[in-house]
Amino acid sequence: MASIHLRLPTLLNVLLICVTLLLNNECVVAKTYRRPNIVLILTDDLDIAIGGLNPLIKTKKLIGDAGISFTNAFVASPLCCPSRASILTGKYPHNHHVINNTLEGNCSSLAWQKSQEPQTFPALLQTYAGYQTFFAGKYLNEYGNSDAGGIEHVPAGWDYWVGLERNSKYYNYTLSVNGKAKKHGQNYSTDYLTDVLANMSLDFLQYKSNYRPFFMMVSTPAPHSPWTAAPQYENSYPDVKAPRDPNFNVHGKDKHWLIRQAKTPMTNSSVEFLDEAFRKRWRTLLSVDDLVEKVVKRLEVRGELENTYVIFTSDNGYHTGQFSLPLDKRQLYEFDIKVPLMVRGPKIQANQTSPMLVANVDLGPTILDIAGYDVNKTQMDGMSFLPVMQGQVNSSSWRTDILVEYEGEGSNITDPACPLLGPGVSECFPDCVCEDSYNNTYACVRTVAPSTNLQYCEFDDNEVFVEVYNVTADPFQLSNIAKSIDQEVLEKMNHRLMMLQSCSGQACRTPGVYDTRYKFDPRLMFGSHNPRISRLRQVLK
Repeated sequence: MASIHLRLPTLLNVLLICVTLLLNNECVVAKTYRRPNIVLILTDDLDIAIGGLNPLIKTKKLIGDAGISFTNAFVASPLCCPSRASILTGKYPHNHHVINNTLEGNCSSLAWQKSQEPQTFPALLQTYAGYQTFFAGKYLNEYGNSDAGGIEHVPAGWDYWVGLERNSKYYNYTLSVNGKAKKHGQNYSTDYLTDVLANMSLDFLQYKSNYRPFFMMVSTPAPHSPWTAAPQYENSYPDVKAPRDPNFNVHGKDKHWLIRQAKTPMTNSSVEFLDEAFRKRWRTLLSVDDLVEKVVKRLEVRGELENTYVIFTSDNGYHTGQFSLPLDKRQLYEFDIKVPLMVRGPKIQANQTSPMLVANVDLGPTILDIAGYDVNKTQMDGMSFLPVMQGQVNSSSWRTDILVEYEGEGSNITDPACPLLGPGVSECFPDCVCEDSYNNTYACVRTVAPSTNLQYCEFDDNEVFVEVYNVTADPFQLSNIAKSIDQEVLEKMNHRLMMLQSCSGQACRTPGVYDTRYKFDPRLMFGSHNPRISRLRQVLK
């Protein structure tokens, strides 16, 4: 088992500082060390809408039941690298400029390293809040690319760094251990990545400094493909199938063309494939459940659990057969944009469930708030939900909407196996059902208010295609109500969407359409000079 060697501050240095401050009748260092520790466990492609939490029995007990579970937690973009960039920076994609999983899309690029990494919340924790920081697992999909510093690059903000080269794997991978390569093979006892991350996390807890608070981020490969389970779990869930919810294997007749092109009903072979993938995903999660148990129990044994916030979430959701789309994320629907979020920690009462609207751009601000750092000093778009967890705000005073944005990807050439589709599509399956395209580019306002649960989305395509869902009445998003909803609501939502797409920092936290504090002046937006509104009105007639 690989271990990571930690540098511990000497007790002498701590004592000298304390003695120096004895005249003030307090030891500032000791006070600093009483600040809470923070653990963030980030999974890869873990949904909540189609049962992703079901295998995580111990995780739900040790974190969710011991604290708070959010039922309306969303991501700023349903794709790994843009979403993870939003977590680290607290910014929407239009502000951190990571648009996809490629180096050209700014995923772990040199530009990202220069402009964004120094302002991530771990960097602020380390530099200004005095936290010791530890990272283990998948960082960004292009991390380790030789064109962007290779694995020698250790991102700003991390004292102890164990970063996975490129995308999720379970065996045969390379880790950057503080900038030095460590290759792993395919021996379960020494190489299975989820277990390696668990053991390295325990090493950190054992050898870290006891005189400074710590932040630990563990980013698991599961349940991302290739869905390789640990040997002891390879035969689990033999009879489980993907849930046959009302939106399973049905035609998305009133949706964007990319959804409409899916073949319905799916072939038997497609259904069998996605059912097996569903089972494999769950099997990989059993090792994540073990990891969570090990970390929480170790914190408890060390007497640190009561002063530690433990956060569990995912970078995006997932679908298996919804609207006849076989397997992927990237779409605007609840199954792809909604994620689990559970937190336990000081002053968080157990067995809470919150319907408050939170997003992954809020994780950074919340963690900084826990550490005592003023979020208003940052350029982050998100907001701290620490007051929500501690029962200090109610739904009438909390935010009512967030932004979701995604930039579609497509190939410049036609897939020879699917000539009728032409160029511009990607992520295609053997039966020529494609999960992405250049014009699968959209932005949504996701609203959760005491009176309204609404999703409003616009596509950046020739149609200016609009999808609107009343999620209270239609939780599986079967009926697009864009052409039947009140015109005034559409115009207000369009105005709000344009504002959010251009917002930065505190401007992203202004009242939404269904907030009682919202102010709307149609004269500012809806004159004949506004081509976007004119096109929208024509489409929806």
